[in-house]
Amino acid sequence: MNNSTTRSLGKRLLLSIFLCLFSGSLLAADIVVSAAASLTNAFKDIAKAYEQQYPQDTVHLNFGGSGILLRQIENGAPADVFASADTLTMDLAQQKNLIMPQHRQVFAGNELVLIVPKNSNVVLRQLSDLQQQAIGRIAIANPDTAPAGHYAQLVLTQAGLWQALQPKFIKAQDVRQALNYVARDETDAGLVFATDAKQMQNTVKTSLNLPVPTAIVYPIAAVNHNQPPKDAALRFIRFVLSAPAQNILTQYGFKPLHGK
Repeated sequence: MNNSTTRSLGKRLLLSIFLCLFSGSLLAADIVVSAAASLTNAFKDIAKAYEQQYPQDTVHLNFGGSGILLRQIENGAPADVFASADTLTMDLAQQKNLIMPQHRQVFAGNELVLIVPKNSNVVLRQLSDLQQQAIGRIAIANPDTAPAGHYAQLVLTQAGLWQALQPKFIKAQDVRQALNYVARDETDAGLVFATDAKQMQNTVKTSLNLPVPTAIVYPIAAVNHNQPPKDAALRFIRFVLSAPAQNILTQYGFKPLHGK
């Protein structure tokens, strides 16, 4: 084999390697993001902003209660990025080796509020007012699968009301469903995140801001299905922490926690 033939074969080999790598990078440009239901509006805007900055990538969003999303990931559902509405669910994902701790970041915070339908004449000045006869049904997210419900349980337990109010609870799959129950006047009150209440100011009104024993923070991480994680997934996480995405979160009422 002469030198010319050797050089030709070498070029072909390099070209083949390059094409394989290029093909892989195209496949990695699809990002599946499983995010807490309360992030729905904000993450839709963040995904659009991300795709404008990285037009080669496509973001696929999957929303639901954080616990439900964790169960989906555990059962093998496609996901590259997981964003939960609490540290408890993300800690559980980490314990189950479903995420990569080195790519875990807190990116936002929230508050819990007590809401009533916009046309309600009921005045709630304190949590114990939920015991009055005018409040027949109270919407909360399921504490077993949704962080908003877990936080609601913490607050009501601390106030000594959790057991007393059990007959009034209408448990929703996630915080958005709880919000919709109040917005449609199907319940007399509800406990939801402040950002969710802000989305429906025309149909619900906030009666009380509720101090929660533990801070409400949102962690994000790369899912452990891919070793190593997709470059595009890590790009998306970095983008969520960037100023443009943090501005979007702030517009929707989230507390920016960039870099913490």
